[in-house]
Amino acid sequence: MDQKNITTAQSSNASATTTPGAQRRILVVEDDPTIVDAIAMRLRAEGFQVQTAGDGPAAVDTAEAWQPDLIVLDVMLPGFDGLEVCRRVQSQRPVPVLMLTARDDETDMLVGLGVGADDYMTKPFSMREVAARVHVLLRRVERATLAAHTPRSGILRLGELEIDHSQRRVRVTGEDVHLTPTEFDLLVCLAHSPRAVLSREQLLAEVWDWADASGTRTVDSHIKALRRKIGAERIRTVHGVGYALETPSSGSNSANAASGAEGGGYPASAADGS
Repeated sequence: MDQKNITTAQSSNASATTTPGAQRRILVVEDDPTIVDAIAMRLRAEGFQVQTAGDGPAAVDTAEAWQPDLIVLDVMLPGFDGLEVCRRVQSQRPVPVLMLTARDDETDMLVGLGVGADDYMTKPFSMREVAARVHVLLRRVERATLAAHTPRSGILRLGELEIDHSQRRVRVTGEDVHLTPTEFDLLVCLAHSPRAVLSREQLLAEVWDWADASGTRTVDSHIKALRRKIGAERIRTVHGVGYALETPSSGSNSANAASGAEGGGYPASAADGS
């Protein structure tokens, strides 16, 4: 592999040690030298330590040796693609992944989310947006870590759906369901207001910390990925508005469901597509 495809961030930048991202390590995986240099430069300016890799095998090796806090990962790579990189890295240890794709194809996005990516961006994009997404993902990890160490009373149960906040675990009919950190936060956001319709803009603000509506398609893709894991009937679409988490239809109200009351089935209309 060409030496320039693996680049270690310059640690001599004194200003980086005083910035919020100074202690955070970001691995950027991209085979286009222009793009990888631009992303790396912007992230270093934000105070992050950065390494880059230009192909699949180098990305996996670097992730294992360097233990990054987050990976910015292109889908199309030499060696093997970004989806395989994501699978292998996530099998070693959980790490947030921002996937980059050249195709505005929802199928590709869903596959990426399915192998453990937390978010995605479609080319072309601005370096400012890349940096903003990185900061959001890292804040989400911080919140998840804090929540894991904050005792909460009880476990949220909505029929056969069970959400354990302290362990960040989800079970459906008693079986564990693996969710990415973003999927878990999205489910919790919906579960805190069962049956209430939350707009895409509300979900973006609560889960992604975005102040505008430019990422509503991101919400749709994550909802579809979440439906595949917990059951399509559990999330209802209100077209043109947003989504609601369905509670059991056996007469239990939202308060009872939130306090752990078990209920019956779900209304057939809850299986709308997004």
